[in-house]
Amino acid sequence: MGGVAIQTNELGKRYLLGLNQRGYGTLRESLVKAGRRHFGGGAKTAESEASSLWALRDLSMTVNSGEVVGLIGHNGAGKSTLLKVLSRVTEPSAGWAEVTGRVGSLLEVGTGFHPELTGRENVFLNGAILGMRRAEIRARFDEIVEFAEIERFLDTPVKRYSSGMAVRLAFAVAAYLEPEILLVDEVLAVGDAAFQRKSLGKMGEVAQEGRTVIFVSHNLAIIQALCQRGILLERGEVVVDAPIGEAIGSYLRTLERAASDDLLQRTDRDSRAYDDTLVRRLEIHEEGGDSANVILSGRPATIIVDLTEELPRMECQLTIANSLGQAVTGFDSRVSSPEDVHDGELGPRIECELASLPLLPGRYRIDVIVRAKGQIQDGLQAAAFFDVEPGVIAGRPAGADGADGDVILPHRWRLP
Repeated sequence: MGGVAIQTNELGKRYLLGLNQRGYGTLRESLVKAGRRHFGGGAKTAESEASSLWALRDLSMTVNSGEVVGLIGHNGAGKSTLLKVLSRVTEPSAGWAEVTGRVGSLLEVGTGFHPELTGRENVFLNGAILGMRRAEIRARFDEIVEFAEIERFLDTPVKRYSSGMAVRLAFAVAAYLEPEILLVDEVLAVGDAAFQRKSLGKMGEVAQEGRTVIFVSHNLAIIQALCQRGILLERGEVVVDAPIGEAIGSYLRTLERAASDDLLQRTDRDSRAYDDTLVRRLEIHEEGGDSANVILSGRPATIIVDLTEELPRMECQLTIANSLGQAVTGFDSRVSSPEDVHDGELGPRIECELASLPLLPGRYRIDVIVRAKGQIQDGLQAAAFFDVEPGVIAGRPAGADGADGDVILPHRWRLP
């Protein structure tokens, strides 16, 4: 199969913010709005501009049949919106998108499934939507059920499925019903480790079969392994379209620039956040060290999260990831220990003390989520970057033996 599979031209998607947040308006508000429309001559007001968001803007790209493309960018860059437009889940506000071929989508948990229908019925429904004959679906049905591991619940309505079950079935349907174009958005982050490994193996097979794939993930190692081409989005626009290594390099540089800027100015915060308190600064300090964000392997260190406000029941979740976005380790204050301390004099600040930093030399980043009053208040990916220099762990030089991976654990050999 050759030719163009996906083409967009000056594609735009605009969302109106603040709608449906009020009840009934007053007569005075209605008269004021009518007067503005009448005397403003139809011109856009500052208020209307402020209440809209362009998730995509002037986006033009071409994807040829058989290409496997990684779509990368920070939260809010427009990746998911683009896939929704290509899947016809939502309509564009400007421009156009042309998709040639049967499209299979893995966008969100349960997308494309009818909740009242059983798993079996949804398999046949999705096949019919893809234009497949019933005999074709039957021929792949057993493979779908085996891969999804839901045989026991096959005749249960999908609304009773857990998120993991729904994702397994959705992935199996998309992979085995063989759409010509497959759109995948971060769903492989859901489910247990065994299913993720199996799914990645199947994605690798799909990528080699000549089907067109657009793949969204914050795990850059997966993107690099599966894709040959990368498209970097920023504020709904294509800023880099290049071989995958070059695109990932550009993205990492944008992350580092964002981490070095004032964190309060970041626009890619967790969309679930309440924003009653925000992360002002995040740094990691070596015990007794003079500079922030440079640590020796094996040395004690403290991660400091400065916030704008102190709120009741504050909690923090930190993830240390390598340069490709793969999580190396994490810490969550909700998992308590007798060693934890609640200091009333600390103010709007959270500290995580590490007795030893067992990382091999390299460049790492820290992602953060802050909770208070039982709600997520703020969340940032790549809130800080830091360098680990060669040090000593349990008397052994870290990194001197060319060890693979990111972590070195204290260990002892018994040799003949």
